[in-house]
Amino acid sequence: MTQTVEPTNPELPTSPEDTVPTGQQPSATAGAATTPTAGFKATALPPALKRRIPKYSDLAPLMQFKKPEFSKEARLKRASTIWDLRDIAKRRTPQAPFDYTDGAAEGEITLRRARQAFLDIEFRPGILRNVSSVDLSTNILGQPSRLPFGIAPTGFTRMMQSEGEYAGSQAAEAAGIPYTLSTMGTASIEDVATAAPNGRNWFQLYLWTDRDRSLELIERAAKAGNDTLMVTVDTAVAGARLRDVRNGMTIPPALTLKTVLDASYRPAWWFNFLTHEPLTFASLSRYTGTVADLINSMFDPTLTFEDLDWLRETWKGKLVVKGIQTVEDARKVVDHGADGIVLSNHGGRQLDRAPIPFHLLPDVSAALKAQDSNAAIMLDTGIMSGADIIAALALGADFTLIGRAYLYGLMAGGREGVDRAIQILEKDMVRTMALLGVSKISELNPDHVRVLGK
Repeated sequence: MTQTVEPTNPELPTSPEDTVPTGQQPSATAGAATTPTAGFKATALPPALKRRIPKYSDLAPLMQFKKPEFSKEARLKRASTIWDLRDIAKRRTPQAPFDYTDGAAEGEITLRRARQAFLDIEFRPGILRNVSSVDLSTNILGQPSRLPFGIAPTGFTRMMQSEGEYAGSQAAEAAGIPYTLSTMGTASIEDVATAAPNGRNWFQLYLWTDRDRSLELIERAAKAGNDTLMVTVDTAVAGARLRDVRNGMTIPPALTLKTVLDASYRPAWWFNFLTHEPLTFASLSRYTGTVADLINSMFDPTLTFEDLDWLRETWKGKLVVKGIQTVEDARKVVDHGADGIVLSNHGGRQLDRAPIPFHLLPDVSAALKAQDSNAAIMLDTGIMSGADIIAALALGADFTLIGRAYLYGLMAGGREGVDRAIQILEKDMVRTMALLGVSKISELNPDHVRVLGK
């Protein structure tokens, strides 16, 4: 029978001694695999490599046991990525509100593709550039922003966590970035303006079939100091958000056997929800029913470019159209007076298998430049890191919007969680730009990014 012998390092000594005398032959019991070749000369091990029993004085500096910390601050500090915040949010939030944020339409193919698009790139760094100071500031729609992203409009936000829009608007104010209140937001236009009086507040509008109610919202937004109106145009009907259907998602959340059991190990969320003011909306005082029913009762499936013309005449501030998914529609809304566009598929929550904004970005940028347009190009959907934002800016975006990324922070820790999400993204961006050899947003260009597979 053939016996397999494990190979050994021939430079190791064959006895417990640290050295082997020159020319000494090993005993027959030493084993053939450890037999040195003729003339082999072993050298003494350096003192640092000799084994010894460690002294307490050597171990003491290494023993830095810390008392476990369970505070909100400690919990958020441990989060290094937006994905970390998502994990915390999932542990602390009941399934229905979490899935409303985390989920998308039908098979959620669009959302997965949007996130994958940011991964399927290659950064191309420059070397020997002075990046001792990285400036992330930019201008969007005629005003400065300290960072190249703002907070996107999100509906039912106080359902995710009781601080909701108040936390989002105040965190944006502190960070020096725009905050967008949704028509479906759970705080009024006036309350958000009061909560963040020095912030740059935008208002997102769904044009209803009842134009008088839409006009009332527009007037309230202007009176409250909102300088930008963002009209969403990709919601002719509600998308099939199957997680919401399976969870029996209602507004407000219903106390059923399932939700009570879910609450049993998330008591903090339910305590906050039940001990704060009931959900109210920016656009209506109360509503009871499913999310899909609410959306379908509000959205106008007859919306056309003529309605956009009416809106342009009515609103005197900056007008942004959100939900652009083709180059042709980007051109048309700009021709109809839009000051900016948002390349967006509604976070994958409307049409599944919809175009991916990041893929669409270079073509839209080229098309608008070709017609000498000054319209701002913004992008959302799929952003989960500061590197994603830098990639979008390099390929032609003027600005980006974050939705889920900030909501994960909100669910993880309220206002402090939103602050942490912004900090994570800012740190990501500074590091990515420095490694690219770029010190200002204006220095980013398509040469810094290669889309793999093209």
